[in-house]
Amino acid sequence: MKKSDFHFELPEALIAQAPLPERSASRLLVVPPEQAFEDRGMRDLPALLQPGDLLIFNDTRVIPARLFGQKATGGRVEILIERLLPGNEARAQVGASKTPKAGSRIALDAGGEAEVLGREGEFYHLRFHIDDNLESWLLHAGRLPLPPYIRREPGADDHERYQTVFAKEVGAVAAPTAGLHFDESLLEALRARGVEFGHVTLHVGAGTFQPMRAEDVRDHHMHSEWLNVGAELVAQVRRTREHGGRVVAVGTTVVRALESAMRSHDEGGRELQPFAGETRIFIFPGYRIRSVDALVTNFHLPESTLLMLVSAFAGKERILAAYAHAVREGYRFFSYGDAMLLFPASEARDGSVSG
Repeated sequence: MKKSDFHFELPEALIAQAPLPERSASRLLVVPPEQAFEDRGMRDLPALLQPGDLLIFNDTRVIPARLFGQKATGGRVEILIERLLPGNEARAQVGASKTPKAGSRIALDAGGEAEVLGREGEFYHLRFHIDDNLESWLLHAGRLPLPPYIRREPGADDHERYQTVFAKEVGAVAAPTAGLHFDESLLEALRARGVEFGHVTLHVGAGTFQPMRAEDVRDHHMHSEWLNVGAELVAQVRRTREHGGRVVAVGTTVVRALESAMRSHDEGGRELQPFAGETRIFIFPGYRIRSVDALVTNFHLPESTLLMLVSAFAGKERILAAYAHAVREGYRFFSYGDAMLLFPASEARDGSVSG
């Protein structure tokens, strides 16, 4: 299976550069297993779900993770924090004309210094010499890390709109973008419909912006991300299944979190268990997604691991046909774009391959 198998042509004009005035005003492309695609809106979602269905959101909160500074030589440096660590330390990507060496210091434009402690692969281990707790300091010193395909600087609106309304657990450097479509009015309509809500946490890392470099999909290695699937959510899922409801993931990060928490049981099957820790799960066609019955997701980049995940769920040919339809109909793509409601295809349920 090749990366190029997941290529599609996308006019640049369809890449959303800013959010719509209202979160829930986004369009929603419904992709059933076999019937025709339906052009709907996010506000139609309550009518598309049933009482007793369970929507699961990712409650991670984006940190202002981008910083700028300069080395002692005067060279400019850009820092993108990947993970906050104890003791005002962090794992980060560092962009500079020459690789910073261990022991060197970066004078930060916002004040203070970042000391380079070492390097592991593409990430640097930094210690910040500042007058505050790093997480608190970033709130005024850092800049929001908008995705590279949004070709503008972050504005005041982005600090609200690039967070979900239920963002709570600080630690992501990218938003779980399927959740951006939900506002209080849509959530209230879903509650009135009898739809229940649950939450997991998966801190989306900077690696989500990195292109896949391997041509053979099986040679790709995912970056590590931290997640938490709690006992309460596991109990909610079990109750939903027992009462005939459907489990609906809001975003690919929820699918990755739930699949990472699936464990084998004595009868030979797999079931959801509480889990907190790291995951590198890579889901592509051939992998059988067992944790969810439907998926709300945005439109993803060509040849991306996220496009491969939704192809594993709904079938590659079905997804590529839906994307071609979305391009023809002028849907808005990527983080600030429109959404899809996907259901599993029968062929996507066969086989089991993970990376």
